[in-house]
Amino acid sequence: MRYAYPCVLTPEGGGFLVGFPEVPEALTEGATREEALVMAEDALAVALAGYVHLGRDIPQPGKLEPGQELVPLPPVVAAKLALYTAMRAQGVTKVALAERLGLSEAAVRKLLNPDHRSQIGKVDAALRLLGRTLVLDDMAA
Repeated sequence: MRYAYPCVLTPEGGGFLVGFPEVPEALTEGATREEALVMAEDALAVALAGYVHLGRDIPQPGKLEPGQELVPLPPVVAAKLALYTAMRAQGVTKVALAERLGLSEAAVRKLLNPDHRSQIGKVDAALRLLGRTLVLDDMAA
């Protein structure tokens, strides 16, 4: 899955409000369009981390509609969400993944936690054990 979500920017009081159709919990604002988009990335990451903490499915990004902007997640956050999604799809527990990786269950919890700093290589190794490949995409290309 591509972890970039369309957002709606709405002019409001001299600034911009930002919302995401697929992730209604991700709301923010900025004084300028550029600031609002920077804030949008953080709001999206925080909202989707909440989905992980609550054990909910990660919503699929919708189609980019005219007038919307595409907001990508930071690579490590996207990789962690991909790992979380792969584990749920395959029914792999944290304990089972820890055994396969030769790590503690606490270490796997950190790999899955979007709020915890992790090396992308470690998350990628866990994804590969689940038969998934991490691909970074330059959306400008």
